Amino acid sequence: MENNLLNGLNNEQVESLREEYGFNELIKTKKSNPILKFLSVFKEPMFLLLAGAATLYFVLGEPGEGSIMLIFVVFVATITFVQEWKTEKTIDSLKDLTAPHVTAMRNGKKQIIKSSELVPSDIIFLSEGNRIPADCEVIEESNFSVDESSLTGESEPVYKVVVGTIDSSKDYFKQDYLYAGTLSNFGKCTAKVKTIGFETEYGKIGKAISETKQELSPLQKKVNYLVKTLSIAGFILCILVIGFSYIHTGEFVKSILAGITLAMAIIPEEFPVVLTIFLSLGAFRLAKKNTLIRSIPAVETLGSTTVLCVDKTGTITQNIMCAKTIYSNGFIDPNKMQDKDLAKLLVLACEKDPYDPMEKAIVDAGKNKIDITKLYKLELSKKFAFDSKTKRMANIYKENASYYVAAKGSPETILPLCNLTQDEEIQILDIIDGMANKGLRVLALADLVTSTLNDSLEQYSLCFKGLIGLQDPPKEGVEDAINVCKKAGVRVMMITGDYCKTAMAIGNEIGLKSNNCAITGDEIDAMTGDELSDAVKHCDIFSRVIPEHKMKIVKALKKNGEIVAMTGDGVNDAPALKNANIGIAMGKRGTEVAKEAADMILMDDNFTTIVHSIEDGRRVFDNIRKAMVYIMIIHIPIMTLALFSPIFNLPQILLPVHIVLLELILDPTCSIVFEGEPAEDYIMEQPPRSPEEPLLTKYLTKKVLLQGTTMFLASFLPFHYMVDSGLGTDFARTFSLMVLIVGNVILVLVNRSNTKYLISIFKEKGSKARFYINSLALVMLFSIVYIPAAHPIFKTVALNFKTAVLACIIGATSTGWWEIVKFFNNSKHNKVKESPVIKNLNDLS
Repeated sequence: MENNLLNGLNNEQVESLREEYGFNELIKTKKSNPILKFLSVFKEPMFLLLAGAATLYFVLGEPGEGSIMLIFVVFVATITFVQEWKTEKTIDSLKDLTAPHVTAMRNGKKQIIKSSELVPSDIIFLSEGNRIPADCEVIEESNFSVDESSLTGESEPVYKVVVGTIDSSKDYFKQDYLYAGTLSNFGKCTAKVKTIGFETEYGKIGKAISETKQELSPLQKKVNYLVKTLSIAGFILCILVIGFSYIHTGEFVKSILAGITLAMAIIPEEFPVVLTIFLSLGAFRLAKKNTLIRSIPAVETLGSTTVLCVDKTGTITQNIMCAKTIYSNGFIDPNKMQDKDLAKLLVLACEKDPYDPMEKAIVDAGKNKIDITKLYKLELSKKFAFDSKTKRMANIYKENASYYVAAKGSPETILPLCNLTQDEEIQILDIIDGMANKGLRVLALADLVTSTLNDSLEQYSLCFKGLIGLQDPPKEGVEDAINVCKKAGVRVMMITGDYCKTAMAIGNEIGLKSNNCAITGDEIDAMTGDELSDAVKHCDIFSRVIPEHKMKIVKALKKNGEIVAMTGDGVNDAPALKNANIGIAMGKRGTEVAKEAADMILMDDNFTTIVHSIEDGRRVFDNIRKAMVYIMIIHIPIMTLALFSPIFNLPQILLPVHIVLLELILDPTCSIVFEGEPAEDYIMEQPPRSPEEPLLTKYLTKKVLLQGTTMFLASFLPFHYMVDSGLGTDFARTFSLMVLIVGNVILVLVNRSNTKYLISIFKEKGSKARFYINSLALVMLFSIVYIPAAHPIFKTVALNFKTAVLACIIGATSTGWWEIVKFFNNSKHNKVKESPVIKNLNDLS
């Protein structure tokens, strides 16, 4: 198909070619089949146990109970399926947001499309830092070089040429051809796609392009270990319960039913679900706040970040130069400058309609004080362009019968051209030094009215007119965000390629710890690994740094045991981003390579967004921990009630149907209620969490045991007493079940926050999900107690008003008593905060 280079492909051509060649994918992603996905839920141990319990009911001649069990099994499976499906869709949405993109010509317009949507004959536009998305032939190029080492093994960059300009028929890897998976180093290129997907050279490699299995995060490993340990314990206890029950009853089938009930009670199948849902939804919430998470476990790691290494330009600063001050026989505020001759010099010493940020700032300082349109009508007679060696430029204009020379540049190259005495030059150099110490980029200004047009600027004796100090100012909110980091125990380090004094001035302005020093790239090169590891402990500002130095800084920090988040935007930043615990790429100015190497992408390139992301990462982990603690607490009474019944030769308190009922309450509570809880007020006032810290700390272990035990005693002791008193098994069971479910509702409300009291729910705008799910739990409870049709299924009876109130009071007390512990903890925390010693320490920090 012939392609019109001006218009590219149209929609019909794209569709036709896609039908023939498919998508530009190296890994074919299969769409999930909802039916197979639903059936896969039944492979879980919990559902196998439920199915086994239903089968035993049929064997015991109780088809009604067996049928109800099967209905519940399908219902619980549906809830699990919906949760997993929602999580999968969330992760797919995040993948779409972070997918590689390319600029292509479609329907006569340049469009940014996903690389996977390319088809043969597409016209694409590439520049520095782009990953080549398909095999292409070069149509146009401007000094375009490519790193093809991933294919050829050769480290030397290949400078590409337009197709047909050389004979490359004998070469396997051609100079006029671009290859998928390689990396553009420099320049620009327009190319025509020839092959995509598996037909590319990269696609033919096969195994080299298969997705590597992502390593589990530390938290995932801890959760898997916990689930495995509890499952083994559940199996052992299941065998013991079957044995005890058979000894007391002599009925083998009922003994197996009792054992299955315990196994169902102890298996914490909610743990992996909670972890997956919380992390994926956490990533999705961050995406709405300008942070795209490419690696889901990075949400967890964010919360334990101890060092945040950030670029200065564009992240901390605005990346917009502005005139901070002007010196001309005294310092002048650029906004209050009245000298029209000086304004004329500022405008004419720059390019017309400048692109360079510094020149824009200089022109902006002068254009409002003079008629710029009139100045731009002057004839430009000669131009001395900026040169990296001379570090200056000058424009010579024809004005009336003479020439006007307007020059600017680095003071050390402009001052020698001016008619200054030695004393005058020394005085000006002192002023320049003072401006530089404030972090200003200083340029000297000089002009001359002459009748001659010379070939060299050195042939003129210029008149010194003044100095202009330029600065890329910090973004609004950066200083406050750094103070938040300090309170949170997160150290902020600024890494820049800028000059030492400029870096220190910006660092001091935003509150970084500089100790009046900044480590330079040359100093890093001169240090050993141990010396650098020691140096990074004492300084937060690094200047004149190149990407290779970033890698050394990351390694030194990690050697010191720090959890490092590193920002980067360039091609050469990729190794440092990959090596950091969390690599953060810039979404606006970042290259595709940097984005691919990063764990998260900052869509607004703003430092404050990183700080908010750390806070959200801490919130996610805190809520995961709350959900895990809740699961373990509620499983203690469920497990011990199933275990202690045969040990004390009592009738079964909880039957499999009750376990299923509790699962209907527990699953949405874990995955919805706790996930949506806001961050604690103190979340950014405590040090980062150590990766070595166990999921359950000693304090949390005590909390789990105490709350779980009181819930067990509150439901078991009344049951034991009522059965011994001859009140009937179903009556005692109903009472204990009401105590347990009411206790669970209060448990959720008490444990939703570590500092806020239960009564605060009525004062604040609460979570609708929490209200609906807790209300549903109570509706289900009163339905099985007061609807006669439910009695034979759940082996319950209706309780009179006084008995029901007593059960509710005992249930609420069994978990509500933790509010007293919360009160003492809050009082202790407030005393520590008000301590004069702590106040002094806070002031010093």
